[in-house]
This record gives sequence, structure tokens and C-alpha cells, in this order.
Amino acid sequence: MARDGLPRATVPSAFDTEARWYDRLVGRNPGYHEHLRLSAQRLDLPFESRGLRLLDAGCGTGASTAALLSVASHATITAFDASGEMLKRARAKSWPDTVEFVHTPVEELDGVRGPFDAVLASYLLRNLADPTAGLRRLRGLLRPGGQIALHEYSVRDSRRARWIWNAVCAGVIIPLGKVTTGDATLYRHLRRSVLEFDGITALTQRLRDAGFTDVRTESMPGWQHGVVHTVLGTNPLESL
Repeated sequence: MARDGLPRATVPSAFDTEARWYDRLVGRNPGYHEHLRLSAQRLDLPFESRGLRLLDAGCGTGASTAALLSVASHATITAFDASGEMLKRARAKSWPDTVEFVHTPVEELDGVRGPFDAVLASYLLRNLADPTAGLRRLRGLLRPGGQIALHEYSVRDSRRARWIWNAVCAGVIIPLGKVTTGDATLYRHLRRSVLEFDGITALTQRLRDAGFTDVRTESMPGWQHGVVHTVLGTNPLESL
């Protein structure tokens, strides 16, 4: 375990503990929900078509699920998360009958049945013990030609992005987490896990290693430009 970090096996239980505060804290992040919608929009899909099946991988309290629903209102959406308490918060919100929530980690995917037209995975990969294996499991749930959009922090390749991330964590995220919840452990882990995660070059290569093609990236506007990215890839029409 890295200094200020959490063992990856304990991350779901840490989110269980902090679930009641999660929506309040992310709601104070300018652009948080808008940026999730932007990553969903970047999927090249016929959003107005009926019959789309979408997977929200690591849905948390449902913010990413809402982002998918906002751009594909007719889609059937399956959303899963390893944290039972985060899912409890998600399920308590108002959803159409076309949205279902499943309690499972990506390592098991119990109750998740493909094929899906697209996957949105928001802030998930960084918390997996084996991110490439997780990507392969998600690719296995996609139809041929289906797409993935990772919505994720990646600052390792940019000195500017690392400076911004450290400044925001030290000045806002960690103090706010401490004041709101009484314990900054998860927020110190967030800082450290982002700093240690793949740079954008390694992350795009990880998708290729997992079998995705047409891998490309776009960043976010505002202060998160160069800090949070959409990384897109396609499940090839023929097996590699």
C-alpha cells in the first residue's frame, strides 16, 4: 500500500463508509455532472434509437447512470458497483423501468449479461488491482463494434496537470472531505491513486493491450482540462 493510499481490496468498503456524503461532495465540484455527460456524449451511438443496451461500470450513487440516461433516454441501462452502500443511494433515486442496478465487482460481474452497445466506466479503472484484466472483462460484454468510454483522471504525463491536481487536493478536496465527513482517509487515497495511475499514453496502450481498437482521447474543459479525460475504444468486429 502506498503512503496515503488504501489497499485496493478495501476501497469498496471505504466507499460504503463515505456513501452518505458522496453526492454532497461531488456536487461541489464545478463541472462534475456536466463532464460525465460529455463523456457519455462522446460515445458514437444513435442515442435516439430504441433498443440500445448500455452498461454503467462502477456507477457509484448513479451520477454516471444519470449522464447516460440524459443522452440516451430510450436506452436500457445496467449499472453495477462493488459498494453496496453506494448502490443503496443510487437505487433510492427516481429511475425509469429501463434502468437496473446490480451489486457486483468488475472481477465477478455476477448478474451482468451482455452484449451491450457501449460501456461507460467512470473513475473505476484506477481502483482495480488489475486494470487490464478489468478492461478485458468489460470488452467481453460488448457486442462486436461496441464502444467503451473511460471517464478518468490521468495526470502522470503532464507537469501542469500534476501541479493542478496537487493544489486542488491540498486546498479543497482533502480539507472539504475532512470537514464534511470527519475523516480524510478516502480523499488522501484519491490524491495518491491519481498521481500513481497511468499517464494518458500508458492508459491508451492499456486499452489496446485489452483488445480495443480505434483508441482515442479527449479532455475536459475548465480547470480539469488535462486532468480528467475521456478515453474511447472499440471492440473489434473480429476477434483479435
